Amino acid sequence: MSIVIADPSTVALDPAPITPGWIVEGNPEARAKELARSDDGTSVVVAWSCTAGRFHWHYSVDETVHVISGEVWITNEDDVERRLGPGDMAFLPGRQQQRVARHRRVRKLAVCRPRPAAAARAFALRAWRKLVAIVTGQAGSLQARQRVNASPLPEGEVGRAKRAG
Repeated sequence: MSIVIADPSTVALDPAPITPGWIVEGNPEARAKELARSDDGTSVVVAWSCTAGRFHWHYSVDETVHVISGEVWITNEDDVERRLGPGDMAFLPGRQQQRVARHRRVRKLAVCRPRPAAAARAFALRAWRKLVAIVTGQAGSLQARQRVNASPLPEGEVGRAKRAG
């Protein structure tokens, strides 16, 4: 893997719609772009933005965010509300459901990593596919497909951003 350099504040983003059933208020429009992925496919770096609105966000991956611009208020399952603004960082554990109110357009850089159990399942699946490819004689073409199609993240997460690109 080579070094990746990108400016998450200016990189062009692709549509990454929020699941309609998660929206509580407004018409938030999200956009995202995968900037980098670890060699093992378990960590992804994404630039993400969203317009004003309020919605529930269901985390199945651990996400570390750094707000680049705008403002967001996050309410956790204990009804504790916190503001995140430019320069703020937050760690959002994958077992949480967050209720997010976006008062202005927000742009963030996110590093997403599956929860340990999900990472173990992803590893087992990759190992199984590689074994099948070796047995069937398709190992070379499997590696090429994995580089193009790798997405350990579930629907509703940044995996949607990768498919949109």
